[in-house]
Amino acid sequence: MAVKIRLQRHGKKGKPFYHVVVADSRAPRDGKFIERIGSYNPNTNPATIDLNFDKALDWLNKGAQPTDTTRAILSYKGVLYKKHLQGGVKKGAFDEAAADAKFEEWLGAKEAKIQGKKDGLAQSKEEVKKAALAAEAKKKAEIAAAVEAKNTPPAEEAPEAAEETPEVEAATETTEEAPASEETKTEE
Repeated sequence: MAVKIRLQRHGKKGKPFYHVVVADSRAPRDGKFIERIGSYNPNTNPATIDLNFDKALDWLNKGAQPTDTTRAILSYKGVLYKKHLQGGVKKGAFDEAAADAKFEEWLGAKEAKIQGKKDGLAQSKEEVKKAALAAEAKKKAEIAAAVEAKNTPPAEEAPEAAEETPEVEAATETTEEAPASEETKTEE
């Protein structure tokens, strides 16, 4: 019997949620399985992976073959690296303590990288929020200025309009006289 470590799809349309299961390769995708060893939620950023590390490692050591996506998940969580280190211990390349030290160092670096991504996402979300707040404040100020201009009393504007009209009338009189004099010159 060929055993696979694969994903079993759950969730609604457009919002998938997966169970990581150990199943017979001949069984349907969402059908019968041997054991459930975790879950995977790609809807969050970064994706949420809940995995029983020891069971996954045990099944890999028994010969279960992960699918491509499951292999990436196991690699992300460090199960494949731990199996690799155990192979080195069996061959005598280094002892168990050195393998554990290497794995803990790798795990610390991986946690720091994940935390850095989470912090970066939180910071970018905060910057977007501040930019939206600034844009909203600017728009609010523009609206307030427009309302203020609309609500100013028209009495102040009337004298200015009266002062401008005599100048406009004088300008129109001079322009009317100029064409008349040109017409008289062309007749002569």
